[in-house]
Amino acid sequence: MSLPEVVSRERWRAAREELLVKEKAVTRARDAVNAERRRLPMVEVEEEYVFEGGDGKATLLDLFEGRHQLVVYHFMFAPEWDAGCRSCSGFLDQVGHLAHLKARGTTLVAVSRAPYTRILPFKARMGWTVPWYSSYGSDFNHDFEVTLEHDGELVERPGISCFLRDRDRVFHTYSTYERGLDGLGSTTGFLDLTALGRQEEWEEPKGRASTLGAPAGSERIRYHDEYEN
Repeated sequence: MSLPEVVSRERWRAAREELLVKEKAVTRARDAVNAERRRLPMVEVEEEYVFEGGDGKATLLDLFEGRHQLVVYHFMFAPEWDAGCRSCSGFLDQVGHLAHLKARGTTLVAVSRAPYTRILPFKARMGWTVPWYSSYGSDFNHDFEVTLEHDGELVERPGISCFLRDRDRVFHTYSTYERGLDGLGSTTGFLDLTALGRQEEWEEPKGRASTLGAPAGSERIRYHDEYEN
């Protein structure tokens, strides 16, 4: 195994400060990209998708659970598979407490093409609390480009799609796939993909920080059992 060079504390500090300049540039570039993502137009979802979850049949609007935003993790689990994708399972393992997303009006769910009768025992085995729905029998996975046809066969790929609700109207705002999921899993990481973002005053474009009346800024973060419903 190739290990880093061993140097004095002074040389390490100089090298660290040089790298810090580049890291800050990356942070500023990421903020700019996130702002551009929030400025993307959106498309109304007019298809009446039907999912199956723990409470039975559900529409895409139902998946919001009454909140303004919905983040769907497209979990690779084909109907003929006995278990979910290992990489997707590793992704869900790193997702933290959902209360922080909910406090910002955002619901996170997983959706797979496998029937719910296959999803349920695997979810129980993994011990996950993230709501998980089956899109079996609908065109949802095809329409959002996570189930693709290649050489006459259906191929699954992981992805995330974000939606915004305006009363009873649902809009698709963003999707990303495969390497676009790298580094995601945190509350801020998911929020940065959405149209409303972290809902903090410093974000561009202006006017979305107080839209939901949700806590904004690190000083407003609560212990996950202290948020009001």
